[in-house]
Amino acid sequence: MEKDLSYYAKVHSIESFGTVDGPGIRFVLFLQGCNLQCKYCHNRDTWDINGGEYKSLDEIVEKIKKYKNYIIPSGGGITVTGGEPLLQVKFLIELFKKVKQEGITTCIDTSGMVNITTDIKELLQYTDLVLLDIKHIDDEKCKQLVGASNKKEIEFAKYLSENNIKMWIRQVIVPGYTDDEKDLIKLKEFLKTLKTVEKVQLLPYHDMGKFKWEKLGQKYELENVRQANDDDIKRAKEILEI
Repeated sequence: MEKDLSYYAKVHSIESFGTVDGPGIRFVLFLQGCNLQCKYCHNRDTWDINGGEYKSLDEIVEKIKKYKNYIIPSGGGITVTGGEPLLQVKFLIELFKKVKQEGITTCIDTSGMVNITTDIKELLQYTDLVLLDIKHIDDEKCKQLVGASNKKEIEFAKYLSENNIKMWIRQVIVPGYTDDEKDLIKLKEFLKTLKTVEKVQLLPYHDMGKFKWEKLGQKYELENVRQANDDDIKRAKEILEI
């Protein structure tokens, strides 16, 4: 029997006390399925939409409510990530409606590489914060790194700005891929055009997810790329003036 995808989600995993995906203590819901192929992905096992397991809206909401007394006083909320959570937008609309009735704030961690549909617009009305992963500011380099153009995520960022939706910008600093000075300057200039950016986070590339690729029998694309260090992040911050 087909499940109503407004009331069921394909879930990869759940983290009850997240502290890195938005402000405060957060209930982090990892959804299954992704439309990108990021070479540095540390959650390779989230890509396949046929993986994970179905969980009902009511089941997830009841679980979130158990942590209200920790989440709300900390200034936290729920963060939905993945994979790419916006692939399950109908479910997220219903989920966010429910948790906002409980006084819990909402956050989406996304690449923004989706069409801005009526459903996406509706979801964003119930979204307090977007963690927007800018994969690469250069379109051709973006295609090589994640398998898709950056045009949709650029438009997504502009939509958030124009509609007064708060965002934190994130970029993974991958030595030799995303740390070119010209690209970082271009990123800085783009960010200046956005009105609702509260924070810019630079995430150092690491290969701790490599074992997941190997477990799936997949070639790890960045085998010989060194992990980013403090100096890499410091340099990028100086260029971005953050």
